[in-house]
Amino acid sequence: MLNIQELRAKMIEAIRLTGTVIENDQLEIVDRGMPHKPSGLPAGKMGIYTFIYQDHFLKIGKAGPNSDARFRSQHYNPLGSQSNLAKSILNDIEFASQHISIETVGEWIRQNTKRVDLFINASLGIFVLNYFEAFLHLMYQPKYEGFDNQRKIIGN
Repeated sequence: MLNIQELRAKMIEAIRLTGTVIENDQLEIVDRGMPHKPSGLPAGKMGIYTFIYQDHFLKIGKAGPNSDARFRSQHYNPLGSQSNLAKSILNDIEFASQHISIETVGEWIRQNTKRVDLFINASLGIFVLNYFEAFLHLMYQPKYEGFDNQRKIIGN
């Protein structure tokens, strides 16, 4: 489903169509696999994170160069931010049969989703980060983007 080299080539071609100058080494895509271990943003980089469950994208988001916590850990803790993957899973009836709880959702995400991270040189600027995130949203239509169920945990 996800061919990283093909995706990288498409993204670089698309951004160049805007007149933006980007070198091939300014976009790196890392497949962390499943289970996965999250990692932080390298110095001088911005990032896009993706979570894939059974070949469907659940979440695609971005983090600027000063947002390491967003990139590294907030999506594994339902209390870690206003909107995150953990909250969305806890609110999704599809996952009710798996008996996932506030205490176990982070480990469930690490064990059951594939994570693919994109690293973009921060020198390219926020518009490039926004463009790449929107490109991936349009291409993969992630399940949890912009919905109210990201905002609260059912029962709270």
